[in-house]
Amino acid sequence: MASQASRKVSGYSLTRFQRAPRISRALARNPKTGLPQPPAKIITREFAPCRLEDHYHATLKDDLMYMTYTHEIGERRPPRQIRLKFDPEDPYTKYRKNPPVGGSQIGKKPAPPSTPENIVRLEKIQLHAMVKEAVANKGHLLPALMQMKALSGESFQGGGHHAVEGVQIIRGKKSVGGWVRPGIPIGVKVDLKGQAMYDFLGTLTEFVLPRLRDFPGIVLPPQSSSSNTPSTAAGVVSFGLPPTAIGFFPQIEINIDAYPKLTGMHIHFVTNATGVGAQDRARALVSGFQIPFVRR
Repeated sequence: MASQASRKVSGYSLTRFQRAPRISRALARNPKTGLPQPPAKIITREFAPCRLEDHYHATLKDDLMYMTYTHEIGERRPPRQIRLKFDPEDPYTKYRKNPPVGGSQIGKKPAPPSTPENIVRLEKIQLHAMVKEAVANKGHLLPALMQMKALSGESFQGGGHHAVEGVQIIRGKKSVGGWVRPGIPIGVKVDLKGQAMYDFLGTLTEFVLPRLRDFPGIVLPPQSSSSNTPSTAAGVVSFGLPPTAIGFFPQIEINIDAYPKLTGMHIHFVTNATGVGAQDRARALVSGFQIPFVRR
């Protein structure tokens, strides 16, 4: 009797081979995808320690704090006031486009103060592939979609709550050269965050890059290049892989005959670095994950 009583919890019996209790309330459906969505956000954690994430918190984080720290004395000067081209109080120019006079100041934006909270870190990895043949026939996107799904493990608009949107189809935003038109599918992309991001990074540095004979590293800009360009104030490191390199990924190589055509892709390492020297801080972070760089 005691054993039978201990098997009953909150009115449901826990005996073996019994049917699970029916949920009285039906799950709501996502208005965009139509798939069932749980009422609470279910956060899934990794089932095993992530080696690269532990490497960042145990080693790279302290080294990057030491390498990128900038000591500032006193308060910062206020930013330069750029005058406008037209008077905003004039009713004749109130709704007219008013570009500032004095040039672009994006590349001269100062970096935030160095604190332990804003140490450069990897926020996401974006994989992007453009398929020119999809302009004439959108069926050419299918191999690229299969390729991105195998590399990332993400599906298109999966059900439930997710940190990323899965594999997305890129459509043209404006007419370019007469062959790219608004709304025409021209490529695919996928964002990786969390453990999936570090898993892809580990596969890239351990299985793919060492097998590329003609890849010395990511080419750095010449030393004579300007450091006040908008690209240097964005903490993004990008490089591309040819179609032959895609076949070196274990997810593709194990069943390479299932892909009619492999498509090259661009890999974007997006960090939280901003301001002057943001790209140099992002390169220091990416190089800590065994991504090589070379200057020609």
